[in-house]
Amino acid sequence: MALTWEELGWERLSPSVGRRRLPIWDSTVGLVAGDRAALLVDAGSTLREGAELRAQAQRLLGDGRRVTHLALTHPHFDHVLGAAAFAGVEVYGAVGLDTVFETGRDDLLADAVRHGADRPGVTEAVDLLVHPHHLVCAEWTLDLGGVQVLLANVGPGHTGHDLAVLVQGGSDSGSGSGSDSRSGADSRPGSPEIVFCGDLVEESGPPQAGRDAVPTRWPHALDRLLELGGEDAVYVPGHGSVVDAAFVRAQRDELAVRFGVS
Repeated sequence: MALTWEELGWERLSPSVGRRRLPIWDSTVGLVAGDRAALLVDAGSTLREGAELRAQAQRLLGDGRRVTHLALTHPHFDHVLGAAAFAGVEVYGAVGLDTVFETGRDDLLADAVRHGADRPGVTEAVDLLVHPHHLVCAEWTLDLGGVQVLLANVGPGHTGHDLAVLVQGGSDSGSGSGSDSRSGADSRPGSPEIVFCGDLVEESGPPQAGRDAVPTRWPHALDRLLELGGEDAVYVPGHGSVVDAAFVRAQRDELAVRFGVS
């Protein structure tokens, strides 16, 4: 008997969308299932975690389907090091992510080990790190078949290369693939706007600003998230429980005070 999303540890957000909070670092991954294709949002912190996510996604999608697209929200180890488990998948990231992966491998490894990851496993994941095939400068629309997804380069903020993923709700009004415009929607009933925020938003603790953060731009990135999703959207943080627009706005104001930004 097939297991449900919930039985596999996933939270169902709409008929087409679910997310899972991974153990240890509580990083979030998302799965968006269309009729023709499927998108994973972030890939976990290790090759083993990535392989588990890929197997789970295949079970959830059923009918021999698999993940076809992978969006990486930002270049931190707990969100990207599982990507090598997704061979053959189209990988998307914000412009500049490829440069970080090319020149910042030692930093990725050191950061993961500093947080308690297993060095041999991290070394292998870094060696096999998958570079994005598609770099998003502004916006990029994906048509997954009955579900439209907007990839938006909303940063810098938490890092220099923050990508948000908007799963559009409402009635179907068109489609497009690989475009720089927003069009289409999830045509299935009961589908709200869902925004995967990466670590631009955190619910389980204060947002973490490391050396690669751009604090003066972070509140503006959250303004852009709110413009994308609107008041009634479901916002999915990189860590923690799902939140609403009021939470994102409050966190935006806290960051503005924290970093002295108007």
